[in-house]
Amino acid sequence: MSKILFVVTGADHWTLADGTRHPTGFWAEEAVAPYEAFKAAGHEIVVATPGGVVPTVDKASLAPEVNGGQENADRIAGALASFTELQHPVSLADVRLEDYAAVFYPGGHGPMEDLAVDAGSGRLLARALESGTPLGVVCHGPAALLAAVEEDGRNVFQGYEVAAFTNAEEIQGGMADRAKWLLQDRLTEAGVQVRVGEPWAPHVVVDRTLVTGQNPASSAPLAQELLKKLV
Repeated sequence: MSKILFVVTGADHWTLADGTRHPTGFWAEEAVAPYEAFKAAGHEIVVATPGGVVPTVDKASLAPEVNGGQENADRIAGALASFTELQHPVSLADVRLEDYAAVFYPGGHGPMEDLAVDAGSGRLLARALESGTPLGVVCHGPAALLAAVEEDGRNVFQGYEVAAFTNAEEIQGGMADRAKWLLQDRLTEAGVQVRVGEPWAPHVVVDRTLVTGQNPASSAPLAQELLKKLV
């Protein structure tokens, strides 16, 4: 049995352009769908967060309207309750990359607050890339890629093709005009090539050992692509 590391935001809010705090955390489906896929394939899951804090689920991600109705919302909530590893995270600073077969970053707006500027997470991502460790990142999770920089300021993912939450989706979700910055723009500025799919539809991009997904609907197919890297 291999171990897969889930690096999850420790933030429970996202600071907006006007300085107000928007409640957030990680997005439920983006944690649950890969968790179920990895566990079904026989892998062990370890959760890491900045400082080892117990991560907060974005309450909006449990609503029926974003889960295709009440029945699936209830299923997601139940699966999240079974994801007991979330209640016992290790500190990101204590992670030994060599202990894991793959690394996965779920999204939610939380990573825009902490992982986007977390140097420890950035070093972990850079080591994963250098070592060839399969790496999966979905939705707003690619905000974490922004912290993976060389001493000269160059982003280690420069030139990579990725999927990430798009400007169009942020606009349609009603948050674009309130945000300090948009993920698609920042990744592009860092030299990362964002490949845009249809809003809210599954869209996964595989570039070498990096597997990325655009939105919550992309998390399940992303998990399947990441599992192929472990065969």
